[in-house]
Amino acid sequence: MRFDELKLEDNVLDGLEAMNFRETTPVQELTIPVILEGKDIIACAQTGTGKTAAYVLPVINELSKGAHPDSHVNAVIMAPTRELAQQIDQQIEGFSYFLPVSAVAVYGGTDGIAWEQQKRGMQMGADIVIATPGRLLSHIKMGTADLSHVSFFILDEADRMLDMGFNEDIMMIYKLLPPDCQTIMFSATMPPKIRTLAKSILKNPEEIRIAISRPPESIMQTAYICYEPQKIRILENLFLKSRPQRVLIFSSSKLKVKDLNAILRRMKFNVAAMHSDLEQSQREEVMKDFKNGHIDILVATDVVSRGIDINDIKLVINYDIPHDPEDYVHRIGRTARGTNGAGLAITFVSIEEQAAFKRIENFLEKEVYKIPVDPALGDAPLYEPEKHVMRNRGRRVPPKGRNPKGRNPQRRSS
Repeated sequence: MRFDELKLEDNVLDGLEAMNFRETTPVQELTIPVILEGKDIIACAQTGTGKTAAYVLPVINELSKGAHPDSHVNAVIMAPTRELAQQIDQQIEGFSYFLPVSAVAVYGGTDGIAWEQQKRGMQMGADIVIATPGRLLSHIKMGTADLSHVSFFILDEADRMLDMGFNEDIMMIYKLLPPDCQTIMFSATMPPKIRTLAKSILKNPEEIRIAISRPPESIMQTAYICYEPQKIRILENLFLKSRPQRVLIFSSSKLKVKDLNAILRRMKFNVAAMHSDLEQSQREEVMKDFKNGHIDILVATDVVSRGIDINDIKLVINYDIPHDPEDYVHRIGRTARGTNGAGLAITFVSIEEQAAFKRIENFLEKEVYKIPVDPALGDAPLYEPEKHVMRNRGRRVPPKGRNPKGRNPQRRSS
């Protein structure tokens, strides 16, 4: 479908023409008409499908009609990280080139001057505020952000925000919005916690689901079926056989990332860690060093599995299994992005993770090749996922987001 077939204002179409945007992507074709009708929406679409334009275009289209107050914030876009907030801000600047629509990006990790600029932008009535949850709440508590006239509330990468512990912040912000505010949610995955959030904040929503793409065939996918204590020894063997370069290791646990980083450092490997306990400036420095080749191995949580382009990754290792099959695709998709388009992904699968890995294989609609564990590392378990599903039935599992004693873990900023 062409953009000029949608009910968009001429000035919006002029901006799209200037940017050489003519044909819609599937997510844009399905979501823009629904948002223009004023309906709440929940859309499942991964990074790279054109989802930003899918919600930005109808919002700036409605704001351009002049029916919203000039002196108030009219739209709030929530993003999990500073980097994504900046990207959205840049896209809005391009799309609204011919429109009387203003925007301000609000995020942490900056100095007092940036805080004042953000404050001034909101107080002068920027039409759109693109914000990370923690920073926006700080402005609200200081009385520098008024959300009482907001007509559009958008959550981008909602699953990632919940993974980072922002559920409470999102609900606090949502409760400050007018009851007739249109709410739009985009998420790369649709786990139960996202559906719970959707039920809390959406009113009779339309649901749109764009099928997530499978990993490219140029990624060689392999796995080791092993016991948990064997993982670090397999990793050491891999790196001793071939000097690691441009290697990304993923773990779902922040604590395990820190431990792995410490162990690999003791083994004299050139390694750094990326997780949400780091300050923004520290994360930027680590990412810069990895991109520039000053670091050979980056051990990370899923905070970097989506939305950040790092070319020429030679190897992605899943030290443990991600929570959702879609997250597996996002993780290994960090490789095979260089000029040669080839990449290697290795996943370590413990006994407790076999059932989850089988779900990943079912999602991929293929069996992942299993590399035999070196006999020198001891006997390895058989791959019997069905058996371990039965073994885990009836076992009480603490709810996500709480530790076994029921206390909420401390939330860290993105």
